[in-house]
This record gives sequence, C-alpha cells and structure tokens, in this order.
Amino acid sequence: MGIELKDIRFSYGRVQALDGIDIRLEGGAVGLLGPNGAGKSTLLKIMLGFLRPDQGEGRVLDHDIRTEQTLIRRRVGYMPENDCFIPGMDAVTFTAYFGELSGMPRQEAMKRAHDVLFYVGLGESRYRQLETYSAGMKQRLKLAQAIVHDPKLLFLDEPTNNLDPQGRKEILELILEISSKKDIQVLISSHILPDIEFICSYVVILNKGRVAAKGELANLREASFRLFELKVKGEPARFLERIRALGCKVEETEDMILKVYMPPQLERKAIFQTAVEERIQVRQFLKSQTSLEDVFAKAVGVD
Repeated sequence: MGIELKDIRFSYGRVQALDGIDIRLEGGAVGLLGPNGAGKSTLLKIMLGFLRPDQGEGRVLDHDIRTEQTLIRRRVGYMPENDCFIPGMDAVTFTAYFGELSGMPRQEAMKRAHDVLFYVGLGESRYRQLETYSAGMKQRLKLAQAIVHDPKLLFLDEPTNNLDPQGRKEILELILEISSKKDIQVLISSHILPDIEFICSYVVILNKGRVAAKGELANLREASFRLFELKVKGEPARFLERIRALGCKVEETEDMILKVYMPPQLERKAIFQTAVEERIQVRQFLKSQTSLEDVFAKAVGVD
C-alpha cells in the first residue's frame, strides 16, 4: 500500500488548511495540483510526519502517520521546493549525509552517494562545493539526496523550479525513468501543468483544503467536457450566446477557431440545430482533446 488518508483535517489557528482529505494512492506517478493556499504543502508535511493532523487517520507505506513518522521518513524520499544545502560541503558528502540520516551505515551511504550522483548526471562534479552549483545542478542534487536511500515512495515538490527549458526536460525525463523503471511510487506537487501531463496518468487536485477532483487523467478529461474545434461563417454572437446557455464553454482563438467544451450530457446535434436556427454555417467540427489545464480550471472554479 502506498498512501491512504481518511478525513484529514488541519488548521493553522483559525485558518483551515485541510478540510476532510480522503485519498488512496497505490502506485505509479501521481500529480498533486492546486492553486496557492490549496493545502498541498501542508498535506505533504502531514504525510512526512512533520505535522500532526487535527483529525483523521492515514498510512504511508503501511506506517501510521501519527505514530510511525520516523519509519515513514526512512522509506520515503523528499525533494523539497526550497534549497536545503549545507555551505562548505561537496555534493558527495552532502548526499551521503542524507543517506545516513535515513538510517544507512556510513560506508554504504557514501557508496550509494557516488552511484546516485552519476545517475542524475553529477558524477563529474561530485567533489565540487555546493555553492558553485548552477540552479539546474542544485535541482539534480536535491533529486539525488531524495533517492540515495532507495526509497519506495518519492515526494517531489516543484522539481523543475528555476530551470531553463533544456534543464527542465532533463529533470522530467529522469523522474519519468524513476517512476516507470524502478519500483518507486512518485508524488509530484507542481504548478506547471505540462510537467504533470508529461509524467503522471493520475492526478489529485486540491482547492481550499479539499479534494476538488481526483482520478485517471484520461477519465477526468472525458468527464469534465468534450472538446470540439469549430470554424463557422456568419455573425456568431447570438450563436455563441445560445450554446453557452446549453452549458458549453467557448473560447475564441486568434486563428478564428472556436473551442467548444460540451458537457457530457449534451448531444452534438444541439450545436448544429442552434447553428441552423441562427443562420450560421459550420465549416469545421473536429473532436479535440481536453487538456489538464481545462480539467484544473473546472475543478477549482476558474473560467
């Protein structure tokens, strides 16, 4: 079992950060999404045992989040959003130190540190002082310390922060390899939706401390809306007003394509019937794929 949480609630004083979280995650790569203040960081801290929930219960890798926090942290890898480096250390010493903190014997931790630094592409620079590392190298190093003790579950908090496009691509490919080729479950918290789409097939979306949506991404796309791209001839104002009244969301693109998000219960013929009544000629009607951005916007109530 990976993660199972039931009715998790937590407050910072009068501010309700988590309000009845129920999730069950058993494997693969999972995206954790939500706007600022949704409760993502608080949820990660509770699963790591850094915070104790006010109410509810949960298990991470079959360990109780209230009573077995140390055991959880020995089996979980954590890549924090913010830098966590110790000045004056080189990369191999730093990585080995985190291995020891996770319970590894010193010699084994040092050997593993060399191995994982080569794995993440820092083998040639493993003896350099951390202060000399670029932003991309620091992200790789944070990933190395998170996997040095061979965890069964990996929490990644904004893993592509401050990276250029090439560095972002390389980190994402590393994470994808870890999640697909190794026996490691990965939970990625990120505000960069294309990153989640690249790696994850399952997502959990938080909003105002609650689960706004969760499930296989393919199913959420289909359940949220069916997306069609239309090209029309004629004055579309009244036509658009009427199909919005039918429950459709409509976006007008710069190249004069109408992106129409149809609710699942609405039949396509209703669009054509409305076009006929408003004397609009439909010249293109193509089914497209709803993006994660569309799913996210619907879940958190953003138009």
